[in-house]
Amino acid sequence: MNSLRGKTAIVTGANSGMGFATVKALADAGAHVIMLCRDKERGKDALLKLKEDPHRSLDLILCDLGDFSSIRAFTEEVKRKYRHIDILVNNAGFISLDRQETKEGVERQFGINHLGHFLLTLSLLCRMGEGSRIVVVASGAHKTGRIHFNDINLHRGFNVIKAYSQSKLANVLFTKELARRLKKRGITVNCCHPGAVATNMGVDRKTGFGRTITRMLKPFFLTPEEGAKTAIFLASDESVGNITGEYFYKCKVARSSRRSKDPCLARKLFLLSMKMTGINKTSDCFFRRV
Repeated sequence: MNSLRGKTAIVTGANSGMGFATVKALADAGAHVIMLCRDKERGKDALLKLKEDPHRSLDLILCDLGDFSSIRAFTEEVKRKYRHIDILVNNAGFISLDRQETKEGVERQFGINHLGHFLLTLSLLCRMGEGSRIVVVASGAHKTGRIHFNDINLHRGFNVIKAYSQSKLANVLFTKELARRLKKRGITVNCCHPGAVATNMGVDRKTGFGRTITRMLKPFFLTPEEGAKTAIFLASDESVGNITGEYFYKCKVARSSRRSKDPCLARKLFLLSMKMTGINKTSDCFFRRV
């Protein structure tokens, strides 16, 4: 990895899996890493493990990506403490077999995987400038996805594949539209498919549901460290410093779905996301700088 000394990074979902591996790699390369975690105890445990190496520079700030007020509190704290953000890795993900909702009543997979990161990213852009990088962890599942504009919260015919693939298609569309809007500012935005990774994302932490099957399938899946490689590459490698709006797999530009390349669809989703998150042209830092 290239040296990241002097850089400040944010990684969402930082306490476990690919997020933990990404924090470790970026910190070991010299970056100061802000760990965005939802759970206080798991966040503290992860921080203590990472601080076993005293050379790592880390900060833990709690945030629930399923709660817009929590996201706004997080971004305000970041803006109070830091003058510049060089790297943002939108890694956190959520998947559930049953239909759940965020605090605002949004279907939870779309709410966390897309809208939470949408609001987070746009609210931090006033701390980003030329050379800053935004990395979105998407998924190959986007290829079966559709954006259900007439039923975005999937009240009708919910199933986990429909919900998850919609949220992952939204990740890719957001990447491409934001890259277009930020190109003149020199901020790059890319997304990636990490591959099939053995993490706890599908495990219900209250009931333990999903833990047994995850353990059984683990030998056939990538490790979190392997799955995080492409996101780390996009966050740090000089060879992609001027590449933006692309979908990567195994550290190379890959083919994304036809829908993911539709600029009208991307713009329509962006405008809907602005409306749903309350982003507006007079009050948010994204529009004060663009």
